[in-house]
Amino acid sequence: MAAKGSHSHVKLEGEIERCRAEGHWAQLRHLAQQLLPPARPPRKAAAAGSAQDAEDYGSMLLAEALLEECLKENFAKLKDSIPLTEKNEPKLSEAKQYLTNILSRGKLRPKYMTEAMLILGKLHHVEGSYRDAISMYARAGIDDLSTKDEPLYVLRLVTEAFVIKGLSLERSTNSIASRARLCEREEEVMACFETACVTAQVYLQELEKTLNNTHSRSIKGSNVTYSEFELSYFLEAALQSAYVTHLKKGNIVKGMRSLREILRTVETKATQTFRMTAAKQLAQVLLHSLSEDCYWSPLSDPLPEFMNKEDQSYVSNLLCRRPELYTEENAYCPQDNVEEALLLLLISESMANRDAVISRAPDQQDDRAVSLRDASAVYDLLSITLGRRGQYVMLSECLERAMKFAFDEFHLWYQLALSMVACGKSAYAVSVLKECAKLRPTDPTVPLLAAKVCIGSLHWLEEGEYFAKMVIDLGEDAGESLAKGYLALGLTYSLQATDATLKGTQDELNKKALQTLERARDLAPEDHQIILYLSLQLALVRQISDAIEHLQEALQLCKDDMNSLHLLALLFSAQKHYQHALDVINMAVVEYPESFSGSEKGSSVTETPVIKKHNGLHLTLPDARDTDSGSQRASSLAASRLEQAMSEITMQSSTMKQGPMQLWTALEQIWLQAAELFMEQQHLKEAGFCIQEAASLFPTSHAVLYMRGRLAEMKGNLEEARQLYDEALTVNPAGVEIMHSLGLVLSRLGRSDLAQKVLRDAIRIQTTSHRAWNSLGEVLQTQGKNEAAIECFLTALDLESSSPVIPFTVIPREL
Repeated sequence: MAAKGSHSHVKLEGEIERCRAEGHWAQLRHLAQQLLPPARPPRKAAAAGSAQDAEDYGSMLLAEALLEECLKENFAKLKDSIPLTEKNEPKLSEAKQYLTNILSRGKLRPKYMTEAMLILGKLHHVEGSYRDAISMYARAGIDDLSTKDEPLYVLRLVTEAFVIKGLSLERSTNSIASRARLCEREEEVMACFETACVTAQVYLQELEKTLNNTHSRSIKGSNVTYSEFELSYFLEAALQSAYVTHLKKGNIVKGMRSLREILRTVETKATQTFRMTAAKQLAQVLLHSLSEDCYWSPLSDPLPEFMNKEDQSYVSNLLCRRPELYTEENAYCPQDNVEEALLLLLISESMANRDAVISRAPDQQDDRAVSLRDASAVYDLLSITLGRRGQYVMLSECLERAMKFAFDEFHLWYQLALSMVACGKSAYAVSVLKECAKLRPTDPTVPLLAAKVCIGSLHWLEEGEYFAKMVIDLGEDAGESLAKGYLALGLTYSLQATDATLKGTQDELNKKALQTLERARDLAPEDHQIILYLSLQLALVRQISDAIEHLQEALQLCKDDMNSLHLLALLFSAQKHYQHALDVINMAVVEYPESFSGSEKGSSVTETPVIKKHNGLHLTLPDARDTDSGSQRASSLAASRLEQAMSEITMQSSTMKQGPMQLWTALEQIWLQAAELFMEQQHLKEAGFCIQEAASLFPTSHAVLYMRGRLAEMKGNLEEARQLYDEALTVNPAGVEIMHSLGLVLSRLGRSDLAQKVLRDAIRIQTTSHRAWNSLGEVLQTQGKNEAAIECFLTALDLESSSPVIPFTVIPREL
């Protein structure tokens, strides 16, 4: 080699070390060519002396550069463990020839000879010659190598040597017959992987310091920024092989410890993508393989029973350097596995959004696919984690951030729609589902879900009809969903009939609903839900006998369905079989004791009336539906939202706002039920106390105002009652029971014309209300209109013969 005193040669040596450390292989090839004689072919036998030493050193550098370029070009094959062949890879063949000649001559200094062996060991491994790789590393003595005071590139070589030795040992265990020898081999593999993991982290941290210093001093020739440094296949394998092997063996404790140690090391730019993968992997382990009872925090030790199973640390003592860790001062420490998983996934999500490739340029298609795949995996895990805690609002916010790179990606759009539905953002959910339907026009589940949301929480019946027809238009392509499409359409027609104000329109819509539901039943004769709603529709048009016959079919298919039992009780009450109705109610309450407190299905079985045959006492629970009919009209939905918003403003205690609103609504219903019972027993003082308690929860509730009006009416304060009924009607303009009570009060006040108008409005909204027809007849009779009064009485009598104690519309009509 040239004399060390030469300044230019010292500079050349520095450039070579820098290129080997930073992975600038094209530049290294150029520098290596300068050490080779220009007129001598590379494979010709070399002369002795210092010139030969320089030539062999240059050949080794050239072989390393050729090998690394070949590995970079075949990254996909390496990941799939496909051996490379000299026949197909000229660079690999040339590098092997250089290294073989160098080792056969043996003229290099011992330090560089060891480096040549390490490089040749790597070459043997990628060729699939695992035993040759193991032999070469044994010849190089890597177990006795020390990295103290060595150049940075030596750290890289040692890191790769240990991970390659571990991989080679792992892939050559099939020839071992002895179980004891196999266990020794597995321990040796783990020792290699753990040593490689520690050395890789030290190398990357030192590399970042070097590059930062180089950049800050602006050294000439340093034209590559650190952000361009990418982890090679073997460096990435060195970081993850230890924890992957632990987890494959089922050693969850060791695997988690290894992952946590990796995530606690000071981050480098080169490991940012890998850290996202590691965080995602640890979150998967926490969610899938560790229960909350077995959890231990990152800053504590595992449970004693796990500590006994711990294996010893395999990291070589010769590696005196350890990676730098983040300080534990003021660090946040999760309290359970779900909390830690959520923290890891939120960090991963932030990294995925930061590094997202959103360009639609053709040359970035592969990068965009990888970015989307990684992000989708993170969001899937977030859905599981946040779903366990019911944090759907947070999940929807996370998925909204994913929309920037979710163009034409159905999975993320659909996840967003589901999260919107779960957290109650129904209108936004429908908009997202429309986009999902455009992405998958042949998938019937998307419009079905949209129809469910429209029919249920939004009461957007026209949109629900549109989505139901989308499913039906798919025909046989909809498969089993076709019957559900007809069911959705039938429910839409039924609800539209309930909302209609003209008798002709109501009859037409009821007929269409019945025909559509019968078509659904023909397509799915074993679906108890379809038969239930067919029975309900028959009940709504007062075909009670047919309704009971169909309901018996539904109960044979599903004997304990809550809505079926509820409808059966109402049908018995419509036939005046009150004892049978009570028996059904008692059975249903035993089956569903918790349904009163907040079943998501809407009306609970315990909302059915407590019936007294003699005086007709019945209780109804007012909620988002009408107090009198339970029908979920658009106007009653608006009333519910209005009174909820006003109640939140006027609510005095902040503690009332804690917890689900459904619980407070149920509590209001209980107080109003108690008030109605006390009023029935003429205990007006106690009834007033109950109404006061309900008013403290929702002071502007139309149900509270209505009950206050009834109490005032019973006390003889007719003008006060009229004012309270007016206020209740302002909040809920479609309240038939409110109109009925207001009409009676107006009649008693002598305002018969206005009473007649209010009662006619009530009948227009609900034509089957026999009480409204009867009261209208009484008002007409006081006005001397006897013929019209008789007609009203006859209609009321006819309707009363088939009327349940509370309207059939209290049964929720939803998919």
